[in-house]
Amino acid sequence: VTNLLFLGSSCIYPKNAAQPMKEQYLLTDTLEPTNEPYALAKIAGIKLCESYNRQYGTNYRSVMPTNLYGPQDNFHPENSHVIPALIRRFHEAKQNNNPSIEIWGTGTPKREFLHVDDMADASVFVMELDNETYTNSTQTMLSHINVGTGEDVTIKQLAETIKAVTGYNGEIKFDTTKPDGTKRKLLQVDRLKNMGWQAKIDLKTGLENTYQWYLENIDDIRK
Repeated sequence: VTNLLFLGSSCIYPKNAAQPMKEQYLLTDTLEPTNEPYALAKIAGIKLCESYNRQYGTNYRSVMPTNLYGPQDNFHPENSHVIPALIRRFHEAKQNNNPSIEIWGTGTPKREFLHVDDMADASVFVMELDNETYTNSTQTMLSHINVGTGEDVTIKQLAETIKAVTGYNGEIKFDTTKPDGTKRKLLQVDRLKNMGWQAKIDLKTGLENTYQWYLENIDDIRK
């Protein structure tokens, strides 16, 4: 295999990395303990790709996406991520005429979300980049590329947008006795933007697209 795309994750960066997180922050401090094993596996993959490139002249490129969402996501009520979990909860609250929905934390932490179609587009773009552009935009031992929108929203803003998209008319309540988690996780995407790519799907449009897919596949999802 001479051409390969390795997908990582924004969790490769240190727990207390400055925001937005630049590619240069890799291996500069301690990782978040709860996902350290996963992060280490991704970091090892990046370094393996870089080592093969140096020793064997392969064309292995690594991209680090932010939080992804979109059609065919996991909408399981117990182990899904924040966007599919909230879509399902708001939809079911609407169906059941529930007067309110409770969300953990204060709603103030900020997160970045990238539609899966944008991620696919970015992945193809990176793999099709000519060697000169790729080499000039990266470093031999710091070659991974952040993929995101460069913008984040609070959990409260996210919840309010999903509420509007699903047509739920009840109240959103925040349980401030529950933990917020990391205050902010935003990728700096200047490296990829300077190469010529940036995200095209805004959050509201992406959520509408995802909710439509959910409605069309709700019977299979419930199974």
